[in-house]
Amino acid sequence: MNFQDKLVIAIDFDGTIVEDAYPKVGKSRIFAFETMKRLQQDGHRLILWTYRCGTKLDEAVTFCKDNGITFYAVNQSFPEERYDNSVSRKIYADIYVDDRNIGGILGWGEVYQLITNEEPNMNAKSHKKGLFSFLKR
Repeated sequence: MNFQDKLVIAIDFDGTIVEDAYPKVGKSRIFAFETMKRLQQDGHRLILWTYRCGTKLDEAVTFCKDNGITFYAVNQSFPEERYDNSVSRKIYADIYVDDRNIGGILGWGEVYQLITNEEPNMNAKSHKKGLFSFLKR
């Protein structure tokens, strides 16, 4: 992957990274953290893009940190961005991953495959381990 292939990926929290249990933090969705870690290892910038604010946002950020993910930015296009009423609240990203997409949220393995155009190695040994072995490469 070359420099131009690095993406900014905005990822929703409730219903996407975790099962929707708002205002609580839901259970992690299968392969969410493994996939996000792999995307970061590949050089992509991840933005947490969520409706949450205040202490509920802090809980989501802490939950992600506790699971090995620190975001490039949270609810902003870049870390230095300061919101005021003179600028749009829209987050800039190349790709948005959200459970509210038309058709709903894909599985995290499918998300990774769509972003990277990479196919899993489904030989007998890795097939037994499933998608997790694909993401761990």
